[in-house]
Amino acid sequence: MDIRTVVFDADETLVDLRPAVTAGLVAVLAEMRRLAPAAQDVTLAEIEGDWDAVFAEHAAAPVTEIRRAALSRSLARVGLTAELDPIAELFFARRFALTRPFPDTLPVLGRLSRAYTLGFATNGNSRVDRCGLAGAGFAFEVYAHLDGVPKKPSPAFYAAVLAAAGTPPASVVHVGDSPAKDVAAAQAAGLRAVWLNRAGLPRPPNLRPDAEIHSLADLPAVLHTWRRAP
Repeated sequence: MDIRTVVFDADETLVDLRPAVTAGLVAVLAEMRRLAPAAQDVTLAEIEGDWDAVFAEHAAAPVTEIRRAALSRSLARVGLTAELDPIAELFFARRFALTRPFPDTLPVLGRLSRAYTLGFATNGNSRVDRCGLAGAGFAFEVYAHLDGVPKKPSPAFYAAVLAAAGTPPASVVHVGDSPAKDVAAAQAAGLRAVWLNRAGLPRPPNLRPDAEIHSLADLPAVLHTWRRAP
């Protein structure tokens, strides 16, 4: 079936999230040190690690809740848990103010929007209008935890994507950086899946993406090949 729709994951696919998150945590650490002298001994690596420490317990929760749980753990190190709300507000203000698309994102979206319907689908809290993608040509957006949609890799997430696309699974391509959530789960739902492997990581065992690329700039050629295939 002809490819009609291309759906993109957000964070680390279209959006270079890590520098913004790091900047947000740097601001948090500075405020912790201002409020509590004991925080001089807390390191950035420690508060970065607090995300990993709480993630397993909260994996199914909205990303905002996971971040708040991680910040609460960081603040508890120096007796500042009562400051969670203003500290979280500080973090998210920095995170969203500094979030930017990767350099290859906007040129590729502009090119593809002339030939395909584009979708945006994410587990995270990067919104099109808050991460430099307003006006990028998305016909629809799907967000986990909005309107009851669960997170990837749930089949219900991809059911929501297909409902928004209004087209059969075989005509939809999903592009993302997560082997499990963006490739295997999309394929299980009947979509084609492109693994965006920006870091050149080894392919996990049993992962069989329909295509693997290292830059979004490679995507138009892949899609063109599929459109020409009998």
